Amino acid sequence: MNFFDLCVLIGRAIGRGCKALWNGVLYLIRLTYRYWWIVLPIVILALAAAWRISREENLTYKMNAVACLNGASIQQFEQAYAPVRSRQMLPADAAITPFVKERIAYAFETFRVVDCLADGTSDYVDFNKSSSPTDTVEVQMKDQICMQFRIKQRNLDKVPAIEAALMEQLNANEALQRAYVVYLQNLKEITTFNHTQAHKLDSLTTHYYFSNPSPASPMNYPGNGVNFYGDRQITLFLTDIYDHQGHMQYCDNRLQLATAPVVLVNHFAADKDPVNGRLKMLAIFFLLGWLGGCVIAELIDKRKALSAWLKA
Repeated sequence: MNFFDLCVLIGRAIGRGCKALWNGVLYLIRLTYRYWWIVLPIVILALAAAWRISREENLTYKMNAVACLNGASIQQFEQAYAPVRSRQMLPADAAITPFVKERIAYAFETFRVVDCLADGTSDYVDFNKSSSPTDTVEVQMKDQICMQFRIKQRNLDKVPAIEAALMEQLNANEALQRAYVVYLQNLKEITTFNHTQAHKLDSLTTHYYFSNPSPASPMNYPGNGVNFYGDRQITLFLTDIYDHQGHMQYCDNRLQLATAPVVLVNHFAADKDPVNGRLKMLAIFFLLGWLGGCVIAELIDKRKALSAWLKA
């Protein structure tokens, strides 16, 4: 069998599948026509249920926020997040426990944040969970993660309290606190070192400008017999200064964020579209009601055969 024969077989299989699907739809339409007095009431009940579920006060939204991890790894964060996600082993006196136990907030999930340009800046959140930890192009960030939960519209005013309780629960985790202490100490040392080096570079540049000959004239170092020209040396210092300032700015920003083991980059915000929007629910429940009605109609249509089979 060659590649052409394989394509032909696949095409024929797809054709047979489409034909079988079309014949099944036609059969259901005929069944609906014959037993409309069964299918129609079930469809109406399903649409009524969809209408009730999608009422304004019952609309459910996904709330998302990106968290920055100060010292802790993604694995340590997931372990600290696990009790909230599973609703198990939550302390009775924890602020987040009433919201979780009473299902005011539920379906807690986490999603990886992806950096496409390898510049340390987040580009998108992988809500489809399609990225790979080993991908070197779309890299999963190690210090950011997206948290998500669901909440009904009538409880949206409780989101700030849920956010504060969730952050309190996470930042009370001992493993995250230990990693944070080490991280903060190292970050402060690096920041202090950066500012010291920046001052040294600035002093060195000032000394070069005002204590050396004109850049147009060469500077002779008799120790090795090499002439260094001022223009070239000044450019080198400026490049070092610019590079160092970029690194110093990054460390300063991280130090400002390092106020706790876990901090939010942005507050929890709702998706634009609800999970159970009216049109979506009507379409889904209509399909489920129609198929359910057809199943019942088929059982009634084959009741004699089923009775004979059960008695056999």
